[in-house]
Amino acid sequence: MRYTPSYVLDDPDEVRRLIRENPWATIVSGTANGLVASHYPIVLEEEADGISIVSHVGRPDEELHELGQHEVLVIVQGPHGYVSPGWYGTGDFVPTWNHVTAHLYGTPEILSDEENFRVLGDLVDHFESRMPEPMSLDIDEQSARRIAKGTVGIRIRMTRFDARRKLSQNKRPEVVERVIERLENDPNYAQPALAEEMRRVHGE
Repeated sequence: MRYTPSYVLDDPDEVRRLIRENPWATIVSGTANGLVASHYPIVLEEEADGISIVSHVGRPDEELHELGQHEVLVIVQGPHGYVSPGWYGTGDFVPTWNHVTAHLYGTPEILSDEENFRVLGDLVDHFESRMPEPMSLDIDEQSARRIAKGTVGIRIRMTRFDARRKLSQNKRPEVVERVIERLENDPNYAQPALAEEMRRVHGE
């Protein structure tokens, strides 16, 4: 990503928060047959040292990605949205796009069938926990294990990351407040999650 010092996000805890709140990721591999990209849910391993995620891919994606043979890029996209120069109120005419994005790098570890099944169960439990009547793989473990055979579990311990948090840091406070207000209420380009992230960051 373009290097702009004021937008660089180098705090691992903030990257973990980004993963935690935005668990739909893009996995990109440079393979012998060219670039391959897939999209899967990921879960942060909270107790791990550094940044580590677990996920799964559907067969035959593990072969297409040549998983375990080389480093992959995992892209996590947080809130983002268009910012009109008309919101600045300063005569500026150049639009932009605010966003929070992390590029994470690591070599996947292929999980055993048993650990993959545990991770799949944890994944379901993680997302079902807020439902009024949570579902679980335990409801029919035998059927769940049959379905799990069509997946390959992975763990990626990140060796490095490159992240950006571009949230109008180059604008005056009154302009930032106008951008936030439009992101909360504009009939064409409202992005409440982005507005909330801007309030959090600019309030730090």
